[in-house]
Parts: sequence; structure tokens; C-alpha cells
Amino acid sequence: MLRVRGTTYHFRRIVPPALRTALNRREIWVSLKTGYQNEARKRASLLHARTTELFMQAHSVLAEPDALSRLEELRVALRDLQSVNLPSSAQETGSVTVPAPMPKPRTVKKTAKAPKAQPLMLSGALKRFVLDNPHASADTKKATQRAVDLFLQAFGDAPVSIIGGEKAGAFRDLLFSLPASLGKRKSSLTLEEEAQRAREESLPTLSGKSVKNHMMRLSALWNQLHQRELVTRNPWTGWNFENGHKTIRRSWAARELALLASASWHSTSVPEQTFRLVTLIAAYTGMRLGEICALRKEDLQNVDGIPCFMVRPHSDDGWTPKTDASTRIVPAHSKLIEAGVLAFKDTTDGPYLIPGLETSKQGVRGAALGRAFSLLKTRIGLPAEITFHSFRHTVSTQLRNADANIREVWIDRLLGHEATHKSQGTTTYLTGISTANLLQTIEAISYPETAFANMTI
Repeated sequence: MLRVRGTTYHFRRIVPPALRTALNRREIWVSLKTGYQNEARKRASLLHARTTELFMQAHSVLAEPDALSRLEELRVALRDLQSVNLPSSAQETGSVTVPAPMPKPRTVKKTAKAPKAQPLMLSGALKRFVLDNPHASADTKKATQRAVDLFLQAFGDAPVSIIGGEKAGAFRDLLFSLPASLGKRKSSLTLEEEAQRAREESLPTLSGKSVKNHMMRLSALWNQLHQRELVTRNPWTGWNFENGHKTIRRSWAARELALLASASWHSTSVPEQTFRLVTLIAAYTGMRLGEICALRKEDLQNVDGIPCFMVRPHSDDGWTPKTDASTRIVPAHSKLIEAGVLAFKDTTDGPYLIPGLETSKQGVRGAALGRAFSLLKTRIGLPAEITFHSFRHTVSTQLRNADANIREVWIDRLLGHEATHKSQGTTTYLTGISTANLLQTIEAISYPETAFANMTI
């Protein structure tokens, strides 16, 4: 009985063959004016009862002398099924008394139809509650946009009210089957074709963490919709994201750094000098890729006579560090000074310290560099455990194993980690760590001579 046209359910019933000539129709189509399946079933049950009654009347009328006039009344009754007023109590109980026989044609009055309320589509919800939200960070907008875009590519746009657990589960399963390199290269394949390619070529697929991130972005959006009573539940919560082959990031080995330093740079979107500069800063500071790419010229300052990078929010474009602890001062390592990093403050055009980078449509500076780096490391045969973030792991490991007299809280402060011990004394002490102590910590970072032999900027 139920059919879907667009986002609305319809009632369909075939007219018995013996009555088709008399009633002048082969089937009955009636809009149920709802996108909810349970509600549609209740309304369809009401219309099934009504049509059954009309069919029974038609059978009995065929034997009467004035069959023609009575049949005309039944034909009009069938045409007017579209305007049947379905009581709201049907939504709660599902039981509605069958109305009395339809009035005669001369008493039927057509009433003006109220304009249909347009359902809130997923694309509209994204724009209204995330992209147009002045309080949402650039990272939140970018990540939520990405998650929604993947859903739209897979299933198309749909009213948020009818997206339930079945679609959420199908999306989760699809994400786990997609190649890990998705989005890092141009592709004309559909998501299903990308998943098929990953299966056929035995490619690494998205990690449980990546799948969880996409699902959590949609869950956060649904929390807003549920709070405003635009949906009845959040189908994006309660899922498991263990897929049995989690990739653990690790530090760089000396031979891997030498391999990276000697590799030829093939990207046309990012200059080689920019790649070398960003790599050196990451290796000798442990800063995140986004933090390095977001540095402004005024973020390179002398603090207590020591050249330092200032990792801090930028009010003009909305960029902020990852956490509160990430807002910090990072002294420039002597190797960076020898390489000429300080000169970029005076020689680079524009407001940014790092030249040659574009800002993506999502407002992220350095996204192209991240993609180019991933392609490079795959091309030269580095394992999946090694990523750009591995520089941060390497710095952390070196400092915690250093022979120098370095305090744990100094390392946490330098890397922008929350303090290992959350006592009041530790929290207060973190704010009072001297720049000299941070410089002592940063200078404990060292690499073999072969590691960055070709990394000239």
C-alpha cells in the first residue's frame, strides 16, 4: 500500500477488476502528507478501511435499479479521498473510526490548500547550524562539512527527520571500506567505486579513528537538531569503531629521515622550499602542521632576548590552537636559526611567516602541503605508521629520553600538552616556566648529520 515519491509517502490500492468499469479507474493514489513511515502506515490503514467500504458499496449498488446515479456518488467519493482529514489522534493511537459515507457532489466545496511546509534537508541543517554559526570554529566547520559531503555523495540529500539508524549504519560500513588516501588525490570515482578499488587492490582503508571522527561530527549536528525537536532521536551514537587493524603512529627512524631528506619533491601546488622549511620547523620544535602553517610574521618575536614562535589565536580569521594548552611560546632551535628561519620575517610577502601556501575553501592553510606530504611518503615507501605528526612523536620521545636535566612539565609546556599531573601546584607552575628553561628543553632535540643533510632552505 505504501509508495514513496520524493520524501513523501503515498497510499496506493488496485481497484478490483469487476469494479474498474463502474468506478472508471484502475487504481487509487493518495498522498499521505508525511515522511515518517510509522505515521504513513497508520494513515494508510485508515484509507484502506475507507476504500474497502466504498468497494463493498459499489458491489451492492451494481444490483440496484438506480445504479448509475449511485455509482456517480461513489466515483466522487473516490476522487475526494485526497481531501480526507486524517485526525491527529491517529498519530498517537493508530485507531480512527471510519467516517460516514461521503456527501453528494453538489455539497462538496473545495477548500484552499495550505502551503506545504518544506522539510529540513541535511544540507540545510549543515548550513544553518554549523556553517552559518558564528560560534563554530573553523576546524568544526571544515570537519562537519567533510562528513556531510561524504554522506551526500553516498546517499544524496534527504530530510533529517527520516535519516535513522539504518542509514547511519550503512554510512559507517561504507566509511570503513574507503581507502585511507581518499581526498588526498583527485578522483572521478564514486564512493562505491573507491571502496571497490580498495578491495581489489588491497589498499589500506580508513582507520576506526577517522570513521569515528566523521560519525561524531554528524552526532554533534544531530544533538542540536534533537534539542530543537527537529528529529526524534540521534542515530549517530552508540556505534563501535574497532575494525581490527588500527594503525599506531610512531617516531621517525634515522634512515627514514635520511630517505625523506633525499627524496625529490614533485608537488606543483607547494614549492619545495616551503616543504623543506615546514619540515625543519616540525623536526626541531614538535609543532603541529596547522600551527606552523598558521604562523604570522608577528608570531616570531624575541622573548627575554630569545627568538620564539608564538602559537596563539588569530582573531581576524578565527584560527585557534587545538586546545587551551596549545597556546604557548616555542623557542627557535639553534639549527633553525642557522638555517635562516629568522630571515623569513623580513623577506616573505604577505602576513604569513611561511611562504608558498594557499588557504583552502574551508579556511585551512596548509591543507595542500599535508596532501602532498602524504603522497610523497607513500611514493618513497614509508610505512603507514609514519605521518607528518610523527615529528611530534619524535620530539616528545627524544626529550623524555634526554640526559639533560629537563623537567617533565617543561616538555608538556613546550609541546602544548596538558600537564601530566593536574595538581594546583603544577598548573600554577606551568604558567611560570621561564623562556630560558624552554630554550634548554628545545636545544635537547638533535638528529644525526645525515637526517637533514639536503634540507637547505
